[in-house]
Amino acid sequence: MNAPTNIQIINGPGGQPAFVVIPYADYVASQGKERGLIPHDVISRTVDGATPVRAWREHLGFTQAEIATRLGITQPAYAQQESSERLRKLSRDKIAAVLGIKSEQLDF
Repeated sequence: MNAPTNIQIINGPGGQPAFVVIPYADYVASQGKERGLIPHDVISRTVDGATPVRAWREHLGFTQAEIATRLGITQPAYAQQESSERLRKLSRDKIAAVLGIKSEQLDF
């Protein structure tokens, strides 16, 4: 399959792969997820009054209904959790898993 990629492989003197070049945005995204970093956009949204859960959801481009469906709950039930300043650990863990982030990234 010849799908286009944004990855470039640079071979060394012996013809073996020596370096991989990826777009900077892809690198930053991968480092943030691995290290549990919080993007500036998420922090800005919380400064403007959003809860961390809402800030992450909006940053990632999901609707409340989409997250509620993935959690197996109703949208109003999710809205109540999202507006809570203090989520239970189990709820925070489930929401983080659905968002594809670490639970600690919701606890700030």
